[in-house]
Amino acid sequence: MTMNYTHFSDLEKEAQPPDKGILSRTLFNDDRLKVVLFGFAQAEELSEHTASMPAVLHFLQGQAKLTLADDTLDATPGTWVHMPAGLRHSIQAKTPVVMLLLLLK
Repeated sequence: MTMNYTHFSDLEKEAQPPDKGILSRTLFNDDRLKVVLFGFAQAEELSEHTASMPAVLHFLQGQAKLTLADDTLDATPGTWVHMPAGLRHSIQAKTPVVMLLLLLK
């Protein structure tokens, strides 16, 4: 019996940051999980917002300013954050950034 699976050997290569703007690519989506890979150009920003479901941010490349509620943190490669639904957050790329977003349905 063959089982279906999704495989990426190098996530950073799947979303190289653009020269301008923000690139997003959905890598996986089912009834329990949505996986989106983001590439941010330097100085690009996702303004403050909330998500209706719990989420995980995993920074793969670059440096960003990450705001979670009233806390401001530096995000670098390897930074991993679990956020409950409804948490205010924003992301500002200090350098080109690659970030993986997991939305837990």
